[in-house]
Amino acid sequence: MGALFVAVPLAGILVRVDWAHFVPLVTSEASLAALRLSLTTAGASTAVVLLLGVPMAMALARGSVPGLRWLRTLVLLPLVLPPVVGGLALLYTFGRLGLVGRWLDLLGVQVAFSTTAVVMAQAFVSLPFLVVSLEGALRTAGGRYEAVAATLGASPTHAFRRVTLPLVLPGVASGLVLAFARSLGEFGATLTFAGSLQGVTRTLPLEVYLQRETDPDAAVALALLLVAVAAAVVGLAYGRRAGGAR
Repeated sequence: MGALFVAVPLAGILVRVDWAHFVPLVTSEASLAALRLSLTTAGASTAVVLLLGVPMAMALARGSVPGLRWLRTLVLLPLVLPPVVGGLALLYTFGRLGLVGRWLDLLGVQVAFSTTAVVMAQAFVSLPFLVVSLEGALRTAGGRYEAVAATLGASPTHAFRRVTLPLVLPGVASGLVLAFARSLGEFGATLTFAGSLQGVTRTLPLEVYLQRETDPDAAVALALLLVAVAAAVVGLAYGRRAGGAR
C-alpha cells in the first residue's frame, strides 16, 4: 500500500504527459536553462553540505560537551520547518536590509536574489540529511576500531582516515545523495530568498510552477523530467552502494 501511495500519483503524471510534444517541451531554452541551473546549484550546495555537515555529525556522534541535544535540535530544524520559513530566515539575515546583509551591502556584496542565494537556500534545507545519515553511521561504527588503531601507534588523524572513514563512507554517500536530491527539488526557500530570475535563480521546480499557470503541458513534461533526474541520481548512487556491498 505504501508503494502504491507513491506510485499512483507518479502514474498520474505519466498519463497526463503530452508525449507527442514531450521533447520540444523539455528542450526549450527556458527549460534547459532551468535544468542546468538546478544541476549546478544542487552540486554546489551538496559541496557546502559536505563541508559543514561532516564536522557537525562528528560533534554529535563523538562529542561530550554540554548542549549537544540543543545542537541536534537546531541542525534538524530545517527538516520540520516549512521551506518558505527557511527562505524568510535567510532573507532577513542575508538580504540587503538583513542582519548580516546590511553589512555585506556596505562592501558591495549582495547575496539575496542571486545564484549564491539559490545555493544557500538549498544547503539550508538539505544539510540535515547528511548530518543524520553520517551521525548514524558514526554511532554504528563506534570507536572500538579507532581504539585498537591507537594501541598500534596510529595517530587520531591517521586512525580516522584509514579506519573510521572507510566504515562510514556508505553513510556519507547516502547523505550526499539525499542532500543532492533534496536540493534539486527545493522550491519554497529558493523562491523566497532568491526569487525567480531566468538563468540566474529560476531552477527547474520554479520553472514547473510558472509553466503551470501558462502552459500546463510544459509543466507536466518538466515535472516528469525532474522526477526522472531525481530517480536516476538516487538509483545510480544506491545501485553502486549495493554493488559495493556485494
